[in-house]
Amino acid sequence: MSEQIVIDPITRIEGHLRIECEIEGNEVQDARSVGTMWRGIETILKGRDPREAWIIVQRICGVCTTVHAMASVRAVENALELEVPLNAQYIRNMIVGAHCLADNIIHFYVLSAVDWVDIASAALKADPKSASQLAQKLSPWKRNSYQEFKQVQEKLKKLIGSGQLGPFSSGYWGHPAMTLDPDVNLVAAVHYFQALEFQRKLNKIVTILGSKTPHIQNLAVGGVANPINLDSPATLTLEKLYYIKTLMDEVRDFVHQVYMVDAATLGASYPEWCSYGKGNGTYLSVPEMPLDPKGMTFAMPGGYIKGDDLSTFRRISSSQDPYFEDNVKESIKHSFYNGDWNRHPYVEETEPKYAAGETKGAYSWVKSPSFLNEPAEVGPVASVLAMHAARFEPALKYSRAIFDQMAALGSSQVGIDILPSTMGRHISRCIRAAVVQDAMADQWDKLINNINSGDFTTFNAPHFPEGEQRGVGIHEAPRGTLSHWVVIESGKIRNYQAVVPSTWLSCPRGANDEPGYYERCLIGNPVVDPERPLEVLRTIHSFDPCMACAIHMVNPQGRKLSSMKVLA
Repeated sequence: MSEQIVIDPITRIEGHLRIECEIEGNEVQDARSVGTMWRGIETILKGRDPREAWIIVQRICGVCTTVHAMASVRAVENALELEVPLNAQYIRNMIVGAHCLADNIIHFYVLSAVDWVDIASAALKADPKSASQLAQKLSPWKRNSYQEFKQVQEKLKKLIGSGQLGPFSSGYWGHPAMTLDPDVNLVAAVHYFQALEFQRKLNKIVTILGSKTPHIQNLAVGGVANPINLDSPATLTLEKLYYIKTLMDEVRDFVHQVYMVDAATLGASYPEWCSYGKGNGTYLSVPEMPLDPKGMTFAMPGGYIKGDDLSTFRRISSSQDPYFEDNVKESIKHSFYNGDWNRHPYVEETEPKYAAGETKGAYSWVKSPSFLNEPAEVGPVASVLAMHAARFEPALKYSRAIFDQMAALGSSQVGIDILPSTMGRHISRCIRAAVVQDAMADQWDKLINNINSGDFTTFNAPHFPEGEQRGVGIHEAPRGTLSHWVVIESGKIRNYQAVVPSTWLSCPRGANDEPGYYERCLIGNPVVDPERPLEVLRTIHSFDPCMACAIHMVNPQGRKLSSMKVLA
C-alpha cells in the first residue's frame, strides 16, 4: 500500500521548495518538485540600461550573487561583441573561483554533511583521542589534534545539554540510515567548524577584488572597476595581490587535506548511495574562466553528453558557440505562467498566472528547461564528466586521487561511473573544487605576469548601436550551467531571461510530460521511516538547491514590498 509524504519547506537550501513523494515498500515510486515562489527580476529589468542589469540580478539570490552578476555582464558584452581586457578577465576569474570554493565547502560541511553525520553521536559517544588519531592517519592536516577535537566535542556537549542546538536543531539524530562510527562523526564535526573559517578566507578574496561580498561592486560591462596602480594604496596593489596569494595557499591545504579526504571517507562509508539518485544520463556544462578578450578560450572545458556515453561529448567551445545558444528552451506547460509554450529564452515571457486548483496541470513556479529538446543534469557531475571526456588532466588527476582513497577505505575499486548518483554529486563537487583551486592560482600568476608586462588596462567602454542586439552570458556556477539572455533595443533592455542551474534541476514536468530532474532522481530512493524522510533530503541536498535563483517572490495582495534606486 502506498503512502504520500510531503516535505515543505526543504531546509538547508536557499529559497522555498516542496517535495511530494509516493512511498511503497520503503521506496520512492513517484515524486513532484514544487517551487513555491515567483521570480520577477525579468519584469523589473525591462526598459532599463543594460549596463545596470548586473547590479540588479545579483539580488535574485543572497548566496548566488556573484554568479548572476558575471553572467549578466557577459550577456551584454556578448550582444555588443565587446572585448574585455585580460586583466579584467583574470580578476573576474579569481572572484568566481573564490566564490565557487566558498560555496562548495559550505555546501558539503554545513548544508549536506549533517544528512550523513550524527552530531549527537559525535558529541556523546566518540573518543576525541582515537578520533584525532584516525584523522591523522587519513591526512597530514595540521589541525587534526587531540586538543581541537576535545574542544569541539565539549562545545557540542554544551549545546546538547542546553537543549539549544543552534544550527544542529531538528536533525534526524539517531536515524537508522546514519551508520558512521562515532569517531568518524567527530572528525566530520571538527572539520565542520574549521570549514567556516576557510569560507571567511575565501570571502576575503572576493571582498578585496570585488569591493564587497555578497553583492560585489567592481563589475562593469567592458571589464572591472579595479584600477591597477602599484604606487597607490587606494588601488589594486602588489601588497593586496600577495595577500590574496597567501589566502589561496591556505585554502589549498584545506581542500586537499580535509575536504577531499572527508568526501572520500563519506563515499567509502556509504557505498550504496553511489547508485541511488541517478537521472537520465544527459549532462550539460559550459566552459569557465575565459583566457582571452573575446571569450574564445577557457581554463576549464564544458560540453554536452548524451545517454551516459562520454564518446557523445560535444564541446561547447566559446561564449559565442551557436551549439549552446541555439538549443536552449524553456517550457511552462506545468508552471504557473500565462500560456502553454516551449520557447527559446530570447522570445520567452515571464507573465505569472497562478492556477488555483492546478488548472492546465501547473504545480510549480519553476519553468522547465531543455537542451536539444531533452532535460539535462547540470552541476558538478556534468562538469567533471565533461572534463573527463575532454581528457582534461587536472580533473583526471584529482578523480584518481579521490577514487584511490575511497578504494583504500572501502573494499573495491571505484571509477567515474559512480559520479551520477547522490553520493557522486558530493565527490564530483570535491573534484571540481580542487580543479578550480588550481585554476584560480593560475589566474593569479597570469595577472601578475600581465601587470609586469606593463599592461594596466581593466576596462573597455561599451557602445550601444541603434537597432536590436541579442546576447547570452554563460557561467559554470557552483550549482551548474547558468545563462543570462538579453535582448537590447536602442540601448534599452527589451527582454531578459535567466536560465539557472536550479531551474534545470528543480523543474516540474516538461513539454513532453517527462519528469523534472529532482523528480526523476528520487524514484527508487529508499525511505526507511516515512515520518523521518532523511533519505529524500540526502538526494535533494546533493544538488545544492537554490530556489531563490529558480524562482522569486510575489505579494498576492499586490502590495509594494520594497523599492530600490539604481544609480547610473
